[in-house]
Amino acid sequence: MNRTERGALGSRKAKHKRVRLLLLALLFLVATWQPLHAQREPKLLTLEECIDYAREYSANALMARQTFLAAYWRYRSYRAELLPSLRFEGTLPSFNRSLSRYQLPDGSYKYIENNASTLEGALLLSQRIGWTGTRLFLRTSAERHDLLGKQITTDYMTTPVQVGLEHSVFGINDLKWKRKIEPKRYEEEKRVYLQNIEKVTQEAIDLFFNLLFAQQRLSIARMNRANADTLYRIAKGRYNIGTIAENDLLQVELDLLNQTNSVSEGELSLQNAQFQLLTFLGLKESYDLHPLPPKPYVGDTLNYSQVLELARQNNPTPLRLQIQRLEVEQEVAAAKSERGIQLNVSASYGLTQQASTYWAAYQNPLDQQGISLNVSIPIIDWGQGAGRLKIARSNRELAEVRTQKALREFEQQVFLQVMRYNRLSDMLRIASKADTIAQNRFNITKQRFLIGKIGVLDLDNAQGDRDNARMNFWQAIRNSWISYYELRELTLLDPETKQPLPFDFQMLLK
Repeated sequence: MNRTERGALGSRKAKHKRVRLLLLALLFLVATWQPLHAQREPKLLTLEECIDYAREYSANALMARQTFLAAYWRYRSYRAELLPSLRFEGTLPSFNRSLSRYQLPDGSYKYIENNASTLEGALLLSQRIGWTGTRLFLRTSAERHDLLGKQITTDYMTTPVQVGLEHSVFGINDLKWKRKIEPKRYEEEKRVYLQNIEKVTQEAIDLFFNLLFAQQRLSIARMNRANADTLYRIAKGRYNIGTIAENDLLQVELDLLNQTNSVSEGELSLQNAQFQLLTFLGLKESYDLHPLPPKPYVGDTLNYSQVLELARQNNPTPLRLQIQRLEVEQEVAAAKSERGIQLNVSASYGLTQQASTYWAAYQNPLDQQGISLNVSIPIIDWGQGAGRLKIARSNRELAEVRTQKALREFEQQVFLQVMRYNRLSDMLRIASKADTIAQNRFNITKQRFLIGKIGVLDLDNAQGDRDNARMNFWQAIRNSWISYYELRELTLLDPETKQPLPFDFQMLLK
């Protein structure tokens, strides 16, 4: 190679070197640049604080609270059906001016002018009997009738007191079924609310650890970039003295560029994780959250049979299956009642009087009685009643099969969750040991690379294994807390105390 060729080759190398350095500087500026508006108030956040914020202020917790309150007022409405109700009924007033047509004996018609107004008011006290479905009532009423026009007259009619009952002999007693179903439904809603709160807690833990993982990845990326920068300077010096090939130098330089890019991506991921957690917790976006690494959760070994029995008592699934059984039984009872004879009984007794003055209408009242039997007997319905009954019975059998299947799946879910919970200590121990081994291996590999015993690829592999082991350790800590709260959600008991989760629902209703 002549002098001219050597000069051209040296010029190209210098040019490539300047381009690489310029690219490295640009990546470093992008990775480290922070806009002024991104400066936020730092806030240390523990896992316990994160859970408390989520349970109190998160949108999911507020939705769970409103859902429970809707269920509570539905239960209150059912309870009100069991109590006496007092209602005012009235016509205030009714005015009618019109012509009415009447047919005379000779076949002709005569038109008579109606010109009258009516005022009517009544107080009605009623009560339903839950076990029979009978409706009892007590009524008092008064009516004023004014005839207007040429002859103005006023009449009053009063019913000082009237008592009566209404009863469907063979009809379905819906209030009886509500007495069986609604208390269970309200209890189910309580348990569902507790489950929803545990789900909110798990979401908060996920987002908390996502932020912690982003923080750890960024820390690892910055450390790797610093190591890569040191190794690049060392490799460059060794290349100048001819102890390593140019290919190895380019590999080290490429690793430095990749690590710089990883820092930039890590900072973006950190900002995204911060935004997601702040939004979920309902905190101000001006906070710069710094999650404090929590200790792993390690609990005592649980007995599956004991946990399953407690879960059956606390979890809403068995209670929901009971409600479904009652609902299909109600459908069967309704189909039976609609198929046969319908007999409705109503009876009343009271006092009444009429007079031209209001107070006279209450003097010397006359008694009044009334009784009616309304009957409906299907003669030909082309099998509609029988068909509805068969459908209801088929739905009952289908519900029973689904109930048994759901119970088996529930028991299996409890079993798997208990087994996962009991393995927490082993998982944490293995992850911690792997993290220590990977760190020691990387330190040894780095020293061997510095003295030229191994190549860049071996160093990259050791660094990747170290980073993965570190993240796996944090993932094991996350899994320990998630497993703890998943078991709480499934069983609605505290695995540490073996007691149902405490909660004051009266405070929630205030």
